[in-house]
Amino acid sequence: MSEPTEKSVRAEVTTWLEENWSPELSLLEWRRKLADSGWGCPTWPRAWWGRGLPESLGDVVSDAFQRAGAIGVAQGGGTVLAAVTILEHGTDDQKSELLRPILTGEDTWCQLFSEPGSGSDLAGLTTRADLDGDEWIVNGQKVWTTSAHHARFGMLLARTNWDVPKHQGITYFVVEMNQPGVEARGLRQMNGHASFNEVFFTDARIPRANVLGEVGKGWGVALTTLAHERRLADGMRSMVRGSQGKGRAFDEYREEVASVMEPYRWYPQRAGRADLVLERARETGRIEDPVVRQAVAKLLTMMRTSAWTARRAKAARVLGRPPGPEGSLGKLAASELARAAADAHASIAGSDAMLSGVDGPLNGLIAEVLLSVPAVSIAGGTDEIQRNIIGERVLGLPKEPAIDVGKAYRDVPKNLAS
Repeated sequence: MSEPTEKSVRAEVTTWLEENWSPELSLLEWRRKLADSGWGCPTWPRAWWGRGLPESLGDVVSDAFQRAGAIGVAQGGGTVLAAVTILEHGTDDQKSELLRPILTGEDTWCQLFSEPGSGSDLAGLTTRADLDGDEWIVNGQKVWTTSAHHARFGMLLARTNWDVPKHQGITYFVVEMNQPGVEARGLRQMNGHASFNEVFFTDARIPRANVLGEVGKGWGVALTTLAHERRLADGMRSMVRGSQGKGRAFDEYREEVASVMEPYRWYPQRAGRADLVLERARETGRIEDPVVRQAVAKLLTMMRTSAWTARRAKAARVLGRPPGPEGSLGKLAASELARAAADAHASIAGSDAMLSGVDGPLNGLIAEVLLSVPAVSIAGGTDEIQRNIIGERVLGLPKEPAIDVGKAYRDVPKNLAS
């Protein structure tokens, strides 16, 4: 068989779409057909609902779908996080059972990593799983979990061995969320939204077959999930862009997008809404203020350099390189950019920036920006953690001193929530 080329792949996927895509199909019917064809995830192995194409040809397929106006496989944490982790670490039985319903959207997922006492120090988690015959019994608490209230499955990290160093005693589980002993409670944020949940486990049960990877080696599996976490936003943006069109599939897709995107409605404000700053400065006449003008110029420069960093990371993925320091650099740049945007908005609006609702600038949008921006420096790894990573892995600085190296985790002081 000859090696696929850009021309041959484009021709093949275009022909397949012409013969199979119809917006009059139900969304589930279309996605089942799409998953079975392999074109929904063309860079996945052929044995697991893919076409075995290199990353460089994945964009060719995406472009063909955009040209055809066709809907892709389901997006979100299931596809971007769970599926890629299962592909790399799952057994054949796990892949056979779990992957296809992720692509069709029949199964939704959530990520159960962070805890009240271990957010940035994720390996310091204390949710425990104890083996009881053919099942693991889970007790503990997770927090900042998006979509836990309606997910079918969760990606769970729990401690299964307290007598080894903290990174070595963690196991990665697939947990059924709709069972006794799993309770998700919504959290109200200071910006008025409720995007996250805290999740309590009380003698919840997980079959032994639902361990992903090996018992006690869940940290390495978790790193796979975390390496893809920052690609989640790209998938969300593509959902919104592809939600136009007429027909049954599009009607059902818009309903899906509204549900999936609900927790993320405030994320543009969390990122600072830098796109509004120049227009706001001009509309209000504040662009004539030299101090404001300097703030706007600084912000526009940061936007450009941040975009270049994102393009570097994307180019590395296309070339098949593993995620590198661009991720941490990009994350830290996003925090700096958001804060700079919030400062610029505050300078432009003055004290009016504190007004919410119809009394505030842009119907309170600026106030929401100021309340939301602090979250970007915490979510997905704090700025302090990103600086440590950059210092150690990019600049070659000594590792931060640690008090727990080589110690059994049960003997290490813990940051437990009261």
